[in-house]
Amino acid sequence: MKLVLIGAPAAGKGTQAARLVKHYGIAHISTGDMLREEVAKGTELGNQAKSIMAAGGLVSDELIIAIVQERIKKDDCAKGFILDGFPRTVVQAEKLEEMVKLDKVVYINAPDEVMLERLTARQTCPKCGATYNKMFLPSKVEGICDVCGEKLTQRKDDTVEAGKKRIQTFHEQSEPLVGFYEKEGILFEVDGTMPIDEITKAIIAGLDA
Repeated sequence: MKLVLIGAPAAGKGTQAARLVKHYGIAHISTGDMLREEVAKGTELGNQAKSIMAAGGLVSDELIIAIVQERIKKDDCAKGFILDGFPRTVVQAEKLEEMVKLDKVVYINAPDEVMLERLTARQTCPKCGATYNKMFLPSKVEGICDVCGEKLTQRKDDTVEAGKKRIQTFHEQSEPLVGFYEKEGILFEVDGTMPIDEITKAIIAGLDA
């Protein structure tokens, strides 16, 4: 099964992707995580991406397409994969079509104010990459990672100002993907304001239908 998850920042893509990966036994490809890894390693690509991401902007099509193209060739993608954070533009979607045939595209839809509230409540573990949310997915001990015990941090692009910019960027550049995949007949929309477990159930029901 080859899937794409789309939705604005903090719509819950990462959380749902992790659950779907477990359920279907497929690879999770998060372009955001891959880019942050490059930034942490201090690679040429990471340095290019660092300032753009910190300001809430989008990395160029060429950079992202090159990363994804290499990633989907790996052995763990043979049974299928779920793409989280790519494509973000119609141009990227067209390039992806040239690379691979998708089975379904899941669109997690939620109002801007909900996503902004979630964004600013989000916390990340700098050591193992686990993500939490003070509103609906808090760590057991406040500010401490459940997995490895590291102190949690807030990403620079999860501030109110950067969050507003990221949501606006989604509307301008990524929302046209909804129409693009609707025409392809593979789009499946889910209400992102539902509880996390309900969203998971709705997605699985839609994919298995």
